[in-house]
Amino acid sequence: MQTSESFCLTSPGKLPSDSGWSSAVLFETPEEIYQRVYRVLKPRSVPPPVKIRFEKFANANSFIRLNNGCLLVRITDLLAAAPAPITEALAFILLAKLFRRKAPPAFETRYRLFLNRRDMRNRAQLVRQQRGRKLCRGPQGDFYDLVEVFEALNSLHFHGLMARPAIGWSLVRSRTRLGHFDPSHNTIIISRVFDQSHISRLALDYVMFHEMLHLRHPVEHSGTRRCVHTKEFKAEEKLFPHFQEARLLLKNL
Repeated sequence: MQTSESFCLTSPGKLPSDSGWSSAVLFETPEEIYQRVYRVLKPRSVPPPVKIRFEKFANANSFIRLNNGCLLVRITDLLAAAPAPITEALAFILLAKLFRRKAPPAFETRYRLFLNRRDMRNRAQLVRQQRGRKLCRGPQGDFYDLVEVFEALNSLHFHGLMARPAIGWSLVRSRTRLGHFDPSHNTIIISRVFDQSHISRLALDYVMFHEMLHLRHPVEHSGTRRCVHTKEFKAEEKLFPHFQEARLLLKNL
């Protein structure tokens, strides 16, 4: 009987500090590293064969799957030349997820510090630009034109000096992701839930204003931390007219 379990690892976030685990043994192949880590996490089990492929993903994701007694590991090619300690850290994280355990904090921190390096962030953004694509509708909706919304806010709050990025409506009427700015593709996408006659223009303006602030206040990185909404961002957001009323409209949405 064929069985299959799979897990993936995505972008870095805030994680616990180092817990004192040992560094990777050098001069191992990636497959040997995964088998060694397997024995650490499951000392009473015999490690299965391991197959590793470096894939041209559009992001920094990596995946692991146990299929018919073989570990299949698909790793972003951003890590193809990563040093052995990073390969070891990723092995602990992926295998821990596969076994439904929490990875040792030391390896989580080590991996995310590596991905959060400036050179790795730049490479990851370039990969997203080259390989990724942004699916959205045009800015002209049934009831609202996002270009008109952007330019009105630009004139009112940014002295008309903000360069307009690509703008479009989302493909679905999401009530959970109301808007987002993608710096890799310089694109603002607004949920189509706002393109309805009964939706207040104030709510739409506030969401667009929020996304415009992301152009002015880029993400800040420090260690393993990634701060999307900085203090400056939050302070300027509160200057939006009828700020509390707008937030209440979104809450009731």
